[in-house]
Amino acid sequence: MGAMKTRSASVGIWVNEVVSFVVFCLLDIVDYLLCLLYKAADYLLEAEWKPCYCLSPKKLITTSRGNILFPHNNCESKILTVSPLQQLSGRSKIELEEISETLYSRPSLLSDLSKLSVNDLTKWLVKVTRSHSDCGEIKISKKRRRTIMKSSFTVVEMLQGKIRPQNLNRQVSRWSDCDCGFCTYWTSTCDKDLFVKTQFPKGNSGNEDVLFIHGFISSSAFWTETVFPRLSKSKYRLFAVDLLGFGKSPKPADSLYTMREHVEMIEKSVLFKHNVKSFHIVAHSLGCILALGLVAKHGGSIKSLTLLAPPYHPVPTTEADPRQYVMKKVAPRKIWPPIAFGASMACWYEHISRTICLLICKNHRLWQFLAKLITRNNRTVNFLIEGFMCHTHNAAWHTLHNIICGVGSKLDSYLDMVQDKLKCNVAIFHGRDDEVVPVECSYNVQSRIPRARVKVVENKDHITLVVGRQVEFAKELEEIWKSSSC
Repeated sequence: MGAMKTRSASVGIWVNEVVSFVVFCLLDIVDYLLCLLYKAADYLLEAEWKPCYCLSPKKLITTSRGNILFPHNNCESKILTVSPLQQLSGRSKIELEEISETLYSRPSLLSDLSKLSVNDLTKWLVKVTRSHSDCGEIKISKKRRRTIMKSSFTVVEMLQGKIRPQNLNRQVSRWSDCDCGFCTYWTSTCDKDLFVKTQFPKGNSGNEDVLFIHGFISSSAFWTETVFPRLSKSKYRLFAVDLLGFGKSPKPADSLYTMREHVEMIEKSVLFKHNVKSFHIVAHSLGCILALGLVAKHGGSIKSLTLLAPPYHPVPTTEADPRQYVMKKVAPRKIWPPIAFGASMACWYEHISRTICLLICKNHRLWQFLAKLITRNNRTVNFLIEGFMCHTHNAAWHTLHNIICGVGSKLDSYLDMVQDKLKCNVAIFHGRDDEVVPVECSYNVQSRIPRARVKVVENKDHITLVVGRQVEFAKELEEIWKSSSC
């Protein structure tokens, strides 16, 4: 019986590998064709050629919006941008270290296969046959590793005179983005801060502050529709932000959505604006990475750190390209399970993911209307769909690569700093059934921060870790905050 199960599992793995290879080879071709299609559409509808990461011009090109294609190693190029947020803050340079090479270096399956040596291919075949949990990650030969482009730590100075000054007030959506009142809410505000939902005690008498940071393709509603109502009688001032590029917050078309930009906008919109001196942090998924970025700058002000499903994939010290390693962990280019297939399309294919945003995000009002009819106006479903669909492709694409793949590949230093230099309480929650971020990610965090307490919630996934158990979770949060204030 055991041998039969083993054989069936091996067959299943082989089928998944073969079908995935065929499907993603076809998607490589589709993405290339969509690149040409979007080039033509952008020019016809916006009268401007839009640079993308799948093309590598050999010379410096500056567009009217401040995008710069900078020639880099091996005749490749990097696309750099001085965003309106950076220009308004007086910055005139971008550190290439902030930009993940996964943006512009995503080799196709055929390209990867052609680089494999006979020994590498043999090892891979054996690994696929013997492994039931690991979907046969392909190891690249040493020769290939030596030729992989590395991120430069150079700082490119951009002369202000060569780039036309921009103003966020003039920012308009791309034709493939939604231009409804909700998605463009930020254009009607004067300060262009992040959208922040607050909840203060009566008389604004709260003496402790809590910052909530949502996850990838989500919004502040993830907290305000679940936890906030259960904390309405608490003594805490609560702040939930829509991250840059998501929800009602600004969605600058020229931003690279780096860690620096995300953190600076949170500082400007919450910490400085509301005079927050010390605070607790509650973060989910992607928000955990940004929370660690805040901890790096405001370590002495952090009273407690609560992380939900932190996407931490430790990179082996022998790995030649850490960011590529993390990208393959996040998006393994497999058609099964479905969540891996969706993540792979979003991460590996710039133009396919733009098409998905065009169909879903641009038409989110239609999908929300249909969802209301089907679910009889279920409030939970409505805010989840709103958070999932109300963003731009530019924001999701750059945040995914520059934060999850880029910063996510070097979280060791952030976690070590929390362990060595901070004394605040660290609590970690994870759903046992989470298919987006594996449970071992939380244990990986605990291995770097031994004092962290990990709670794995049975029968809960990436979303239901909070949604559906908000009463219990709110009580757990108050216990954490109370113990941290003693």
